[in-house]
This record gives sequence, structure tokens and C-alpha cells, in this order.
Amino acid sequence: MLVNRRKSERRMCRRVAKIQFGTGSLPRDCMITDVSDGGVKVIAEYLDVPPEFTIILSEGRPRQCRLAWRIGCELGAQFVD
Repeated sequence: MLVNRRKSERRMCRRVAKIQFGTGSLPRDCMITDVSDGGVKVIAEYLDVPPEFTIILSEGRPRQCRLAWRIGCELGAQFVD
């Protein structure tokens, strides 16, 4: 059985967003599949996802993230801002 280690409740969603890999780099499309107060699950078909990046949602401010895990094109990230 998997143990849920999240500190806040996860909300399922399917939202198009942007992922940016550094200051001055062009944002790329991605899909948010769930979000919580502490982090996000993303589908991004890029091999070069660095340990820290920015998620740009259609509403709200950009969020600084730290890569927590990755399986294929799915990744989980913790909000660090």
C-alpha cells in the first residue's frame, strides 16, 4: 500500500500551463494533472527538465518549483516560493 506523504490535499485538474527552465528561456507547454498547496504533478515531454524551474499557470503568479520525482513524461514538483 502506498502512503500519502503530502501535507495538503491534492486536487485533480487538467490545465494547460507553461514550464520555464531558467531566466530568459522560452516557456514551453505542459499539462497540470493535479495540484496541492505544496506542489504539482505535470506532464511535460522534455528530457532536459532541470532540478529547479518555474510553472506558469493561466491564473495566478508563476510558481518556483523543485523537481521531486520523474517517471517518463510525468513529474512531481514541490513549490519552493
